[in-house]
Amino acid sequence: MEVSMIGSSQAHLGRSDLGSREIGVCSFGRNFNAKTSSLKNPKLCFGQTFSWPSRTSACLSLKASAASQTEAVVSDKVCGAKRSKPIDSVKLYVGLPMDTVSVSNTINHARAIAAGLKALKLLGVDGVELPIWWGIAEKEAMGKYDWTGYLAVAEMIQKLGLKLHVSLCFHASMEHKISLPEWVCQIGESDPSIFFTDRSGHQYKDCLSLVVDDLPVLDGKTPLQVYKGFCESFKSAFSKFMDSTITGISIGLGPDGELRYPSHHQPAKSNHKHVGAGEFQCYDKNMLSHLKQHAEMFGNPLWGLGGPHDAPACNEPPISNNFFKEHGGSWETTYGDFFLSWYSNQLITHGDQLLSVGASTFSDVPQITVSGKVPLIHCWYKTRSHPAELVAGIYNTENRDGYEAIVEMFSKNKCKIILPGMDLSDEQQPKESLSSPESLLAQVTLCCRKHGVEILGQNSTASNAAASGFEQIRKNLVGESAAAISLFTYQRMGAYFFSPNHFPSFTKFMRNLRELELELDSDDQPGKEETTAGSSLSARNLQEQAA
Repeated sequence: MEVSMIGSSQAHLGRSDLGSREIGVCSFGRNFNAKTSSLKNPKLCFGQTFSWPSRTSACLSLKASAASQTEAVVSDKVCGAKRSKPIDSVKLYVGLPMDTVSVSNTINHARAIAAGLKALKLLGVDGVELPIWWGIAEKEAMGKYDWTGYLAVAEMIQKLGLKLHVSLCFHASMEHKISLPEWVCQIGESDPSIFFTDRSGHQYKDCLSLVVDDLPVLDGKTPLQVYKGFCESFKSAFSKFMDSTITGISIGLGPDGELRYPSHHQPAKSNHKHVGAGEFQCYDKNMLSHLKQHAEMFGNPLWGLGGPHDAPACNEPPISNNFFKEHGGSWETTYGDFFLSWYSNQLITHGDQLLSVGASTFSDVPQITVSGKVPLIHCWYKTRSHPAELVAGIYNTENRDGYEAIVEMFSKNKCKIILPGMDLSDEQQPKESLSSPESLLAQVTLCCRKHGVEILGQNSTASNAAASGFEQIRKNLVGESAAAISLFTYQRMGAYFFSPNHFPSFTKFMRNLRELELELDSDDQPGKEETTAGSSLSARNLQEQAA
């Protein structure tokens, strides 16, 4: 089997039980606009032309001798290549595009998805991650579920012998034009207090405020009851995949699926990306009511009138204001500890309740592991107060480990932690951001090892990995952090993923990770006819279409 990028070096990977059937040149062009939800023929492609939107142009050439069975086995002796001891402790997955299934519940670019899955299988990837959106599967009415598109994708994955990790997304994504369920949005129009609100009154409508978890704000039901029903319906609909294909399920815990407040959702008002640390999100009527009750119980009702008055706005430099000031800031006072403890405890309680829903729903399926995502908020980490983490709800400062309670909560629910940013290094960060992703990753990893919680690693973006992040990922997977990491998911498949600027680097990363020393065979380069058979791939950027 051969995987090659036109205009780049070829990567050769062998298979056992090779048959004689040839899989032809596959190219991504402009003309494809498929709306099919399944494929009758799982072959990679046969000179077909179809698109995967991107602003760059590229042609992916995939040639393989296919076996009658789909499960690929890397051969010990291929084209004179040598193989050393493999790294089997860390499974490697690749995330599918965020909009793999459209809002109309069909597979977006079905032939491109099928070709991409075949390519990943031939490269030796263990499985894929599939985002499943609340706003698509339960779009029209509470309890009215439609899993059609997602079941079709699961069928494609199962036929190829790949494993599947499912992300249940209880948030929206305006970038990919995926909203919350229509019926939830209608409730939000009449009762905006179900959404997070900052001091200026700006609302974040991509997920529900965590304080309404136990309130019957959704047509008489609580969000927790609705999330539970969603999980149970998913479990029933995908039962035939539970024993073999599906290996893990992550529960969405907040904005972008992460356990945090949407503290930095406003666009920056300057050209500097790291001017502000974000803003506290505690100004909807339900949060203010809860804060008022807590302050009265604490014996100081004046502290329950609102969030810190001396905290900066979203895009103001945080350490120039009194609350986050390096020395003598309000965060170090008794009031500061009162507010930050309450604010972070609300987040931890929310995470605990949602993970409990997931763990209890899938407890009778021993093959399934449940997980949740913890953000890697590394900006301003080198300051004493860690303002970006504080406004996001993680009470982590120079004098306090805010990840202990979070990891303990995951351990209590027997859940794994998804940790992004494993492609980030300190030297990449702008000096003015006072950032240290490596130090923060080490801190969280140490907590996980202490409490016996496994980590499922992720990168931040494919573009960053292609530039310099692959080496950083490799360091994290084979270094001191590796003891806590059981799986790494590379984010994510799409047009840029298969471009000449990225795909050769990914195949090299795969070879290095599996400790395969492969020799290049220049005689097997694609010929002129092969390289011109397919059209080029061009359209919108990966981050707009398949991020």
